[in-house]
Amino acid sequence: MRSLPIIATALLAATAPAFAMADPHAGHGDHDAPGAAPDGAIAAAVAAPTRTPANVARDAARHPTETLAFFGVKPGDTVVELWPGGGWYTEILAPLTQSGGGTLYAAAPWERGLNTIRKWQEAKPDAYGAVKLAEFPATGAGPKVPDGSADVVLTFRNVHNWRFGGMDKTAEAFQQIYAMLKPGGVLGVVDHRLPEAMDSALEEKSGYMKRSSVVAFAEAAGFKLTGESEVNANPRDTHDYEKGVWSLPPTLTNKDVDREKYVAIGESDRMTLKFVKPAS
Repeated sequence: MRSLPIIATALLAATAPAFAMADPHAGHGDHDAPGAAPDGAIAAAVAAPTRTPANVARDAARHPTETLAFFGVKPGDTVVELWPGGGWYTEILAPLTQSGGGTLYAAAPWERGLNTIRKWQEAKPDAYGAVKLAEFPATGAGPKVPDGSADVVLTFRNVHNWRFGGMDKTAEAFQQIYAMLKPGGVLGVVDHRLPEAMDSALEEKSGYMKRSSVVAFAEAAGFKLTGESEVNANPRDTHDYEKGVWSLPPTLTNKDVDREKYVAIGESDRMTLKFVKPAS
């Protein structure tokens, strides 16, 4: 099992098509009708007054409008956000789905991984009370996202966390994602990108993942890669920090040591990959 990233790199080099930018306005499944979900709905959610000012300040690094448009997220969709953490994207996805009668699931380890969202639901029920909570990966400790129910599953900077748990755990996570999606549904992945020429062992400790590794895990679960975007790329990132990706903003784990250097680099270089569960 340890050899998967290396094998995947070789296979992809031999079989993968040349890089192509998918149409960021393309929809998914049966939601492709013109006007079904304009980017304006996403922009309005990004501008929601319920968002935290500190989170809004990071829009320039995270490009939420462009990213969600690329993944084809619609206001009426059933959307699953995996491991929402501090809720950076939840602040956008909640008003987006609420505006179109959609459904938002926040799915994370039960129950610790959902503490922030629970607190928000208690403090701001109008904004977040409709968010459904689920366990992911599902173990039976909490409710799961029903199989075949999701139009879109999104994960932002989390695949590397699953990788820390081992390759089997990562494979299982992608299998569970595949099960929760409807045929034709979309999996959107954003994660810190490890250059293909660097040592694959860095995936186990640096916070970075190779594109080929992520694609291999997804394809092994049954997904098809349908597009990728450089909207979250950062060419200033050298990917080689002693303390991994957390040396960069927003974590800045080195605190004041070389702080100006890391702030100048900015947030990490990230891959943005769009996968689809085949319709048949």
